[in-house]
Amino acid sequence: MLTYLLRRMLLMIPTLLGITIVVFTVMVMSPGGISAQTLVEGADMKPQEKQALMAYYNKRYGLDQPPPMQYLRWLNNVSPVGLTQDEAGNYTGFSFTKGMDLGTSFMYGRPVGEILGERIPITLLLNVITIPLIYVIAIVVGVRAATDRGGRFDVGSSVSMLALWSVPTMLAGVLLLGFFASSQHFHWFPTAGLSEREAQDMPFLPHWGSLWDVLKVFGGMLAGMALAITLSRVLRLGVWWLTSLLLCGATAGVIVGMHFSGDGFVRGFLFDRLWHLALPIVCLSYGGFAALAKLTRTSVLENLNADYARTARAKGLAENDVLWKHVFRNSLLPLITVSAGLLPSLLAGALIVENIFSINGMGQLAVEAVKGRDRELVLSITWISGFLTLIGYLIADFCYTLVDPRVSYD
Repeated sequence: MLTYLLRRMLLMIPTLLGITIVVFTVMVMSPGGISAQTLVEGADMKPQEKQALMAYYNKRYGLDQPPPMQYLRWLNNVSPVGLTQDEAGNYTGFSFTKGMDLGTSFMYGRPVGEILGERIPITLLLNVITIPLIYVIAIVVGVRAATDRGGRFDVGSSVSMLALWSVPTMLAGVLLLGFFASSQHFHWFPTAGLSEREAQDMPFLPHWGSLWDVLKVFGGMLAGMALAITLSRVLRLGVWWLTSLLLCGATAGVIVGMHFSGDGFVRGFLFDRLWHLALPIVCLSYGGFAALAKLTRTSVLENLNADYARTARAKGLAENDVLWKHVFRNSLLPLITVSAGLLPSLLAGALIVENIFSINGMGQLAVEAVKGRDRELVLSITWISGFLTLIGYLIADFCYTLVDPRVSYD
């Protein structure tokens, strides 16, 4: 297994090189290409100032050199091993410990590493919350639908998941903003950003100014839980779904109760961040769990009718033991396969969601970099996205061995 992992890690190097070469070639072959002239074009400057700025860009980024030399120069900068340079830009020797330098952004005039250090945690926060949410909902819905094949829940969830999967993320984001963040309708959530400016001075946890506000929140939580229990009885749902609905109902009730609290209510930093993340998380997650729920249902149904499942029932095992100890484990293989491409797809989805909700993450940064033809920033974002994609496939291959003992890479 260790040999296989080392081989896969080494194969990442030529793969990342190929990805960056394709992106760099597309940028160079686009109309106008990447040159100092395109960077200062349209600027309200005197001819002498333009010439001076062009000379600065050519010297700093090597834009007056042929495209292959520009790429090799960038590759040397981002590689931890390579040629070293002095302050004048002349190569002085070879070093194994020169370190990585992602360059300086054309648009921002700041090191790319600093910009990425500010934006990556925001996108990772969205994905850290979204990915577990997607899998929990998908597994619960898919398993429940498979065990109730042809029943009301199976038909209802299939129609609902298909409808959710068919709604584009861009349309869903606009509708959520229009109905739940607009002052003309409910105005339950904010329209943009990850937090209010005042949140930095707030206490970490919520604070209420009166007992009446606390009773409003508590009453909203009880109303949400009562609605969840009523819905579970009407649909005849099991313990799993009852627990999930209770959590969702309690959370929704607390949000509504806080919304109707008085002026003495202070959200606190934690709730303010969750309040801003609610709509973006919904936009990022609904398409993922809708598709995975259908895949989970199909995989569980296939294994429920397999020979080993019938043999386990014939030996006297309870249906729950057959489902969770035998069938469910084998049903995870398709989910692991899909999970390898889930992280890159969420990064692509974050590009749309971050622009809709004005979140300064990697998605919005990628759009700005492409519009501004910021070569250093585009190549760095491509390199990071490609690396995460390859890591996702590597983790998926490793998880195969954990789920199925028959899989071996020795």
